[in-house]
Amino acid sequence: MPETDETDAPTTVTATEGGRVDKELARHFPDAGRKQLATLFDDGGIKVNGKKAKKGDFISVGDTITVARLPVSGDALRPVPDAALAKTLEVLVERPDLIVINKPAGVPSQPLKAGELGTIANAIAARWPECAQIGDDVRDGGLVHRLDIGTSGVLVAARTEEAYRALRDAFGDGGVAKSYLAITESRPVSREADAPLVQRGKKVIMDHTDGLAAHTAFTVERATTHHALVRCIASTGRMHQVRAHLAHVASPILGDTLYGGSRFADQDGFFLHAETLAVDLPGGRLDVTAPLPDRFTAALAAVGL
Repeated sequence: MPETDETDAPTTVTATEGGRVDKELARHFPDAGRKQLATLFDDGGIKVNGKKAKKGDFISVGDTITVARLPVSGDALRPVPDAALAKTLEVLVERPDLIVINKPAGVPSQPLKAGELGTIANAIAARWPECAQIGDDVRDGGLVHRLDIGTSGVLVAARTEEAYRALRDAFGDGGVAKSYLAITESRPVSREADAPLVQRGKKVIMDHTDGLAAHTAFTVERATTHHALVRCIASTGRMHQVRAHLAHVASPILGDTLYGGSRFADQDGFFLHAETLAVDLPGGRLDVTAPLPDRFTAALAAVGL
């Protein structure tokens, strides 16, 4: 068990089993959540025997693991209401069982630490307080899926436990049809990508040994010599899937510097929009389209699309 309970002080634990250091920490902090621990690794906040560690590093029984700050767990991680952000939400659908938001680019889906504001989950908690109590992860705030901070578009949250479970099951069983629009730096060299994906640090890579199955189909809506508007149909929902698969087919997203895209003009961020989502639910079919944000349409015009 941890030797201190001070969340802002370093915490030391002793490895009780050999194997990967991230799995050892998950045993010591079972309620912390994978993403919270991953953030600690990314920030250099985990050391093994005094040396900075990566989450895939192997350890031995008796090794000393130092954690820069104690992971927070339980209700402390639930999204707190952000009334100011709630006023800016673009609501696409509001039903007794769920809501759908047109998420803007640059806003995170959910908080990563206790008390954090400025995420969609915080805004939802202010407007629909019941959502804050719903989810397998206490940070979910009713959200049944997530979008990268740089991705805009359709984001769904449940208002009841029944709707949350039905939606999560639909996502897990492939019962959700969703499409994205991306401004890319060239035409894809293939109509689809099925390279398996695995997270390595802040990005995902193709890995035919450890990767999870992933499939994305591409249709070029229109194109110029140097850019294309590509519709992407993701039949699986892996982290950064569309971004990584577009880069894999030599068509990185404009502005997505993490995956080989070029920075666009003087703007930060990339141009990926979750445009449509459709799913059959006990409370009625959900079929929604999120209008393109102004920054996206402006970029289309700027590159001649």
